[in-house]
Amino acid sequence: MSRHTGISLPLSSMPSSSSWGIGEIPDLVPMGEWLAAAGGDQLMLLPVGTMPPGKTSPYSACSAMAIDSIYVSLPAVEDFQRAGGVAEMASELRDRLDAARASAEVRFAAVRQVKESALFLAFECFIEDEWNHRTIRAGELAGFMSRERWWLDDYALFQACAAHWPQGTWRDWPSDVARREPGPLNEVRRRLGHRILFEQYVQWVADQQWRAARAALRSHGVVLFGDLPFVVDMHSADVWARQDEFLMDVSVGVPPDAFSASGQDWGLPMYRWDVIHRSGFAWLHQRARRMAALYDGFRVDHLVGFYRTYGKAPDGAHFFLPPDQPTQLWQGEQVMAVFREQGADVVAEDLGTVPGFVRESIARMGIGGYKVLRWERAWHEHGQPFTAPSDYPVCSVATTGTHDTEPMAAWWDAASGDDRAALADVMRRAGVGHWDPAAPWTGALRDALLRLMATRASSHLFLPIQDVFGWRDRINTPATVGPHNWTWRLPWPVDEWPRREDARERAAFLQTHVRP
Repeated sequence: MSRHTGISLPLSSMPSSSSWGIGEIPDLVPMGEWLAAAGGDQLMLLPVGTMPPGKTSPYSACSAMAIDSIYVSLPAVEDFQRAGGVAEMASELRDRLDAARASAEVRFAAVRQVKESALFLAFECFIEDEWNHRTIRAGELAGFMSRERWWLDDYALFQACAAHWPQGTWRDWPSDVARREPGPLNEVRRRLGHRILFEQYVQWVADQQWRAARAALRSHGVVLFGDLPFVVDMHSADVWARQDEFLMDVSVGVPPDAFSASGQDWGLPMYRWDVIHRSGFAWLHQRARRMAALYDGFRVDHLVGFYRTYGKAPDGAHFFLPPDQPTQLWQGEQVMAVFREQGADVVAEDLGTVPGFVRESIARMGIGGYKVLRWERAWHEHGQPFTAPSDYPVCSVATTGTHDTEPMAAWWDAASGDDRAALADVMRRAGVGHWDPAAPWTGALRDALLRLMATRASSHLFLPIQDVFGWRDRINTPATVGPHNWTWRLPWPVDEWPRREDARERAAFLQTHVRP
């Protein structure tokens, strides 16, 4: 089995010096160049699907298929430059753009407002110069619309309706539109045709930038790894288009686990697995097709939910669907087969409260689950020793943490003396150094942990970028809501990394000590 090494972080966290306050699609290229210099070959991203207004979690998307326009680089859009660029934008928007670019964190609302205005400028220029004259570029857009209509038509119509009726969700739209009655929908398509075309244009632009970035990454020996969210937001094109496949008054979550002693309620709609079974898993086939079109591999988020989904009813009752283990096993393996059918490299996030039969199932199927250093321990033995990464299964993903955990530096700061001693012991056994459990976090300890992870038997190693540098900044704190989640940015523009000695030193260290 091939061995791969990569880093993981959100696209939003990696802006360049030309970006508009958030990481953008072309910024994948300098990030990938740094990764290649570090000896890595896989760049793992969090989901990039379109988020509803006001949301910042990439796991609450209003589309399982689209690329969020917030990641489009406007300086790279030729129609925007022909329209006059930033100089043609209102002064208030230019001020918001300047503030977003100067901010140490991602200001999602400001960036979204500014980019939507800029994209409208670009679109109107495209309509006038290209679409109305049936140019070659107009034909390219028409070809994209035809090729991707299997998901794009519903998405563009949904986005146009959401802009036309901005209050509430699609269930607050006129009832005949909410129910998707054919006559009223056709009338909406006629009335909102210009906005629908705008949404299709934006996805075409995003697709062009994505393809260019992915090709550039491949030229450096780096491939993109994605993240397939378990489900989408209730206010989404997918749920609106497939209303019979969801229990919208039942909320998906997880039972109590390592992230939350009381469990989690995500506020996302529950799958109607009986209906999905009868459809032949049609929507999940489409999701697999779309993920394979965007990535060379992807992580299946919340694996256990595809075997058995934990839901909370309006009356507060909790239950699993399907309710019995034989059906859960059959269903989960059917879904995993669907996700693998396009030939992408598939791994699975099997963390939290996961019954043994689920992990046994993916092991039989040759799908790697997650081995997070801090949780891989012999919990029932004296001292709860850590499992050496060299003893991880070959078919697995080794990592020091996820987007939901604190970085290792913060973990060490807060860890008990016994936990520190257990970690120091596994490092000693692996031959990467002797550490005083009472000592504070240091760069040397950071590097010893990275060398420890390099000993892993796992086919995949994904290192959170924070642990590569020893930073304490976290991306998300589960079961909490607030501006501290999802807004973290790298401390330096990613295109400046080749000139920064600290970034170059980290790349050299990984190249020497961690690469496969």
